[in-house]
Amino acid sequence: MKRLNGLSVAVIFVLLAMIVSACGGSGGNSVSSEAGSNGANASGKAVKISLLNSKGEIQTQLEEAAKAFHEDNPDITLEIMAAPAGTSPFERASTLYASGNPPTMMMLDTGDVEKFKDRILDLSEEKWNADAVENATNLTTFDGNNYGFPLAIEGYGFIYNKAVLDEAAGGSFDPSTIKTRDDLENLFKQIEASGKKALIISPMDWSLGAHFLPLAYAGQNKDMAEVNKFMDSLKAGTEDLSGNAVLNGLLDTFDMMKQYNIDKKSPLAGVYERGPEVLGKGEVGIWFQGNWAWPQIQDFDTASGAYGFLPVPISNNQEDYGNQEISSAVSKRIIVDKEKSTPEQQEAAKKFLNWIVYEEKGQDFLVNQASIIPAFKNITIPAADPLGQSIQDYIARGKSQESMSTLPADHWAKVGASMQKYLNNSGDRATLIKEIEEYWTSVK
Repeated sequence: MKRLNGLSVAVIFVLLAMIVSACGGSGGNSVSSEAGSNGANASGKAVKISLLNSKGEIQTQLEEAAKAFHEDNPDITLEIMAAPAGTSPFERASTLYASGNPPTMMMLDTGDVEKFKDRILDLSEEKWNADAVENATNLTTFDGNNYGFPLAIEGYGFIYNKAVLDEAAGGSFDPSTIKTRDDLENLFKQIEASGKKALIISPMDWSLGAHFLPLAYAGQNKDMAEVNKFMDSLKAGTEDLSGNAVLNGLLDTFDMMKQYNIDKKSPLAGVYERGPEVLGKGEVGIWFQGNWAWPQIQDFDTASGAYGFLPVPISNNQEDYGNQEISSAVSKRIIVDKEKSTPEQQEAAKKFLNWIVYEEKGQDFLVNQASIIPAFKNITIPAADPLGQSIQDYIARGKSQESMSTLPADHWAKVGASMQKYLNNSGDRATLIKEIEEYWTSVK
């Protein structure tokens, strides 16, 4: 073997150093550049991220989505944390921040995003912003920066079981025939005459306080600028709700609903799970709820998926705004923590959001598994469930009313409690209206 002289050895060492450097640099740059778009971490090590889920009805679907995401991204493990029942997303997120252990991502209601904007990631540069539907990020954009991922378009109203209503109508039920309160009561009477119960009212504070009563706010005017003025007058204490036609009309409808409620004798005894059961089994014809309830209804469905929505009429004038419109809006938002999460976790979280929007498995989770109406134009999969299809139809026909998606975090608990008393006949209308007015003048 030929002996190497000193110069040859030196050259070899230099070459080896260059090779090692090149390999390390190339690998590092490649991973690092991918981190911004694909969520891989610079070290190539496993990353664990978490998501606080405030849509309890899709907990199982989210857990399955996390598994599918991990299959596509073996270096990233996603844990789905369920928000405790009865706790608002804002309260849970605040508690987790106070404990110094917030999850990487949190699913919040629209109005809660601004409260955390100094602690969460600016998502303005993410590709999906350009693919979001019109106005999807308006309410989570502050000083020109968007902080929220628009997860879903949701709508709510009276869900009907068509099989029950067909039997009651003596033929194929036509939802366009319900345009006034009297129309609705006649339908209730027909259902009861057929041997079924007309409807069920779920007594949860979030249903009454975050969904039903806010119909009176949004129904003040088609122009949201006018609705905002109305809300400002509530906060200023200058609005006399006792003489407000829309609120009183909605409460007149609620009074009528109370008379036909299957749980009339114990109106506060029901739980959320009872609603989809009695509706799906055909024991009642109508349930006030949103399209998020389809996975639970489907579990009990005996009507081969024949369901749809009716608006909540507030008067006997079919031309009054709200009598033929369904409430809908982009609702749940996902935010990404920047205070406690590492850069690698932040990039992995971004990757998950992009996976939902752009990957086939992510889109399937959103539309087909979780029964969510996407807030992105590039997702062209039609709604897989009848409730989503019904909401999409109302939107397409220009018959949608903007939901009140920026209410204060404690609105559903405080005003919902007032509505529960009214449902239970523990307080009269004057008391309810007084408590609503007192709540709004206390809002900071």
